[in-house]
Amino acid sequence: MARILAEFDATHRYPDPLSTKLRTALAHRLGVDAHNIVTGAGSLGALNQILKAFAGASLDGTQDEVIYAWRSFEAYPILVGLLGAKSVQIPNLPNGAHDLNAMAQAVTNRTRVILVCTPNNPTGPAVTEAQMREFLTKIPENVVVVIDEAYYEFCTASTVPAGQNAPVNGLNLLNDHPNVIVLRTFSKAQGLAGLRVGYSVSHPQLTQYLRVAATPFAVTALAEAAAVASIEHEEAVMDGVRHIVAERERVVARLHELGYNIPQTYANFVWLPLGEHTEAFNKLAASHALSVRAFDGEGVRVSIGEDEANDRFISICEQFPHRV
Repeated sequence: MARILAEFDATHRYPDPLSTKLRTALAHRLGVDAHNIVTGAGSLGALNQILKAFAGASLDGTQDEVIYAWRSFEAYPILVGLLGAKSVQIPNLPNGAHDLNAMAQAVTNRTRVILVCTPNNPTGPAVTEAQMREFLTKIPENVVVVIDEAYYEFCTASTVPAGQNAPVNGLNLLNDHPNVIVLRTFSKAQGLAGLRVGYSVSHPQLTQYLRVAATPFAVTALAEAAAVASIEHEEAVMDGVRHIVAERERVVARLHELGYNIPQTYANFVWLPLGEHTEAFNKLAASHALSVRAFDGEGVRVSIGEDEANDRFISICEQFPHRV
């Protein structure tokens, strides 16, 4: 907050269009070249830049195809449609994970981009490094694969496996797969959702096109200052993440005791696949002043918040009769 306040005297000036301070700090933290980082207004803004660069519609009306799992991040179909491209939605596996085999089989000569959301929003499962490496061997090199890691920091817990079976870190794949773009944000772990700061990391052959498609001045000076400060105080950020992960594990353990069949989650939320009982749960939660994200006929995503809110969520789950 102090860093943001220090920038107020300069709000009459335009921000650095290249977010140089932020890209420099990220490059040092991530071990990548700053030239291969492109910032945007949240990861949604950065994704919009990616899709603008690589997908759309031809003058004859032929649509490029963008493949992604479903259900996944609800903004995907909106962005794809706005840019004139065609969404190809591949149903998730019964456990809420991406069906990577089906996604690979869906590739056609019109496929331009594949979106892989890991951990998946709103269901929670993560793609492992071994799974991602195998998946990439099936994808043509001229198809851009975006690994959306908005919740990457939450892939830490005693239950998380190591090595090739650990949730993928897309940065490890860039050297071997120049068609990969890694997408991250400061909205989740760092808590800067209202300031809108995100970024992509990619191979130079892709980065050059992303710079052309980038929205000028998308990241404000205040947002850049806050993001840099969060990098400089990473341990404090991760203390908060570790607490959320511990609470997540506590909540999940109790839900299992209650008989709820929920996907394994590596994010800061849990998914209840309640199907036709979704709206009933939504109403019960609202009656207890708990806000949840309900997807009608599918399920409910509930964020892990303050300890008191988590206790309230558990209490609601104890009262709810339909434990699908």
